[in-house]
Amino acid sequence: MRGPGSTAVSELLAIEDLVSLLGLSFKNVRELNRIVDTKLSSGRPRFIRREIVVSGESFEVFYRDVIQCIRALYGDPEFADLLVFAPERHYTDETEQSRIYFDLHTGKWWWETQAALEKRRPGATIIPIIISSDKTQLTLFGNRTAWPVYMTIGNLPKDVRRKPSRRGQILLAYLPSARLNHITNLAARRRAHANLFHKCMSTILKPLIDAGINGIRIASGDGVVRRGHPIFATFIGDYPEQLLVTCCKNGTCPKCAVPRSELGSTTEPERELRDLNAVFRALDEVDNTARVYSRACRDAGIKPVKHPFWEDLPYTNIFRSITPDVLHQLYQGVIKHLLEWLKAAYGTEEIDARCRRLPPNHQLRIFFKGISTLQRVTGKEHADICRQLLGFVVGLPLRHGTSAIRVVRAVRALLDFLYLAQYPAHTSDTLSLLQAALRRFHENKVVFVDLAIRAHFKFPKLHALDHYVEAIKLFGTTDNYDTQYTERLHIDFAKDAYRATNHRDEFPQMTQWLERREKILRHDVYIQWRLQRTAEQEADATMQAPLESQPLPPRSPSAPLSRIYSIAKTPNVKALRFHEAVDKYGATFLRDAIARFVVKYRSPLFSAQEVDHESRNIFLPFATFPAWHRIKFRLEDLQNFGIMEATRDAAHARPTRVDRRNRPVPARFDTVVVEDSDSSATDGIKKYRVGRLRLIFRLPSKACRQLFPNVVSPGPLAYIEWFTAFTRPDSVHGMYKVSRCRNDRDELLASVVEVDTIRRSCHLFPTCSGTISRDWTSSTVLDACEDFWLNPFSDLHMYMTLG
Repeated sequence: MRGPGSTAVSELLAIEDLVSLLGLSFKNVRELNRIVDTKLSSGRPRFIRREIVVSGESFEVFYRDVIQCIRALYGDPEFADLLVFAPERHYTDETEQSRIYFDLHTGKWWWETQAALEKRRPGATIIPIIISSDKTQLTLFGNRTAWPVYMTIGNLPKDVRRKPSRRGQILLAYLPSARLNHITNLAARRRAHANLFHKCMSTILKPLIDAGINGIRIASGDGVVRRGHPIFATFIGDYPEQLLVTCCKNGTCPKCAVPRSELGSTTEPERELRDLNAVFRALDEVDNTARVYSRACRDAGIKPVKHPFWEDLPYTNIFRSITPDVLHQLYQGVIKHLLEWLKAAYGTEEIDARCRRLPPNHQLRIFFKGISTLQRVTGKEHADICRQLLGFVVGLPLRHGTSAIRVVRAVRALLDFLYLAQYPAHTSDTLSLLQAALRRFHENKVVFVDLAIRAHFKFPKLHALDHYVEAIKLFGTTDNYDTQYTERLHIDFAKDAYRATNHRDEFPQMTQWLERREKILRHDVYIQWRLQRTAEQEADATMQAPLESQPLPPRSPSAPLSRIYSIAKTPNVKALRFHEAVDKYGATFLRDAIARFVVKYRSPLFSAQEVDHESRNIFLPFATFPAWHRIKFRLEDLQNFGIMEATRDAAHARPTRVDRRNRPVPARFDTVVVEDSDSSATDGIKKYRVGRLRLIFRLPSKACRQLFPNVVSPGPLAYIEWFTAFTRPDSVHGMYKVSRCRNDRDELLASVVEVDTIRRSCHLFPTCSGTISRDWTSSTVLDACEDFWLNPFSDLHMYMTLG
């Protein structure tokens, strides 16, 4: 499980008396493997090794019985309480005007397939089959590759399918990844490659034909037996895999028959899919001459592949089953192109200069060397760049003197589409916003043609964005089928398995290693279940004991409310003095701010003038107080559907320090979003205000008893330097502008507030027209700049907050 070689483990077990002292039932690795192979069960089928013959050449494929894989997932006791057996419709309110889409069972595909199946076999339970495949490199150097195929079922919730630790995905097969270099003709090699893929997939998925039509008796983890119909629902893969699966030609759309001349020219979300009946008629000509079959396939818009694997699968439209791919179509596709266009439009020097001078934030990665020097940029790095991309171009003039308004609008539109496309739940309203964002980009993209950066936009990944809305309506939100989740499986099912082999004839060893690993994981679940059951039995025995023998827990006056923030139990500074707070933390007016807070806390109805007057009479009966350097936040579900996973956030307020190597580390005082007690707004962004967190502290208990004799003492406090309130967003890029608040003496306005009024951290872009000041740094820009734009793209939660 942890990777040591068998020799190392055998040497460990060979230590004198180790086996007897530990009470082990094995003396070496061979005996351990024999126990795993013969005494443990995995609950999942073993791999089958089979030869596939294509064009007179044989290839090895390792695969599992797909029906047994379905039974393993469907009948796993861990998933018994999670399975979904029927489609559902969800709405935002009782009027049922706005529908909610999130998981696969809330989409239209399941409803339509259920209705079609009920006409032939009433009482059916659909088991949606989700297949994903992607060829991956096993070694950093060399040409070792693997082509894993993964399978899961749509009855499992998407949060289970997304997480490898939940084991909701099964490695279904290793396809042969032969390069076929002996075929010198490129067209013939591509045809052979496609025929090999479909022959292997046909062999693997053939049992779904009869099972999908007639059904199978299948038991869920709670023992209930149903008649299940496994139906191929979606295929997850990047663009080359999509073309391979649908037999479409390179440079075309794998879903619709849009002409190449119209790719990316406009947005048309209602475009019809490819004609499946016309494709079937072409495939029926397979027994005719090669020329006739090729012509029929060409007229239908597909490659002349013999018997695609989906040809006989019931209730399957392969062109509808192709799903959006946020990772490759957006991050590694359109966004990657956009970055190149912006570098050409603005130059890399100023973009890199702005990149290095952004203030730090918990959600952001600062590229201190800029982004122009990055090579082999990953999807995660593109996501990190998107969090700050708008700040690179706002206020920056184009090199040729052309107005940059259309460029900024195009960037904002694509970022809006990117973030909206990743919503964990969609409604009819948010889908309209998604469509509108794409339309805005198409309205402004011509600026890149005017700048001689692009000649056209005829590339499939831009056109693929047209299909997002309909795919979400059919199969739920994009986190049901994004390749960034399935590609994570390569580590567990391909790369780690390869490292466990001797790198010779690796696939038999990889499959055996995976089977043993599954048995160990299943055994570990059993052990945990036994321990939990024993603990529950002991607890039940304690509850049944005589009442007088049970110690009662201490009672608290009131149960604490669940908080969205937390601070460490132990303060970073146990006794901070006032002059240290001023010198090290910049809390210049801390005494006055605490005095005003005390008056306001004791008398909430006082006016500002009354608070100022009464605060002059407040005496602070303490000289030191504890201080913390970080607040952690657990951000709530803003959609209020109970679907969005909690977002982790943090805000720092720490002075300059030195690290372990005695190197100076700059001070960091983050900006945060605070509830504005003076605002009349009840919802939306205007009920909040941006402030800079200078100090996190708590009043000593003895002082609290003196300052608040008749009220409950406040919790942790924060010293905040204020920015101006929100007004209107900018008409071009849609961001809110905030500036430092100063009084008539040019002093920064600050207050002490309770920490529980701070909702989260936020990130600011410094405003600058033209080149950014080279005197600014990432650690000093918040002090040096006066005006800022509030960054809406620091994370999805912030985007929803500002939306």
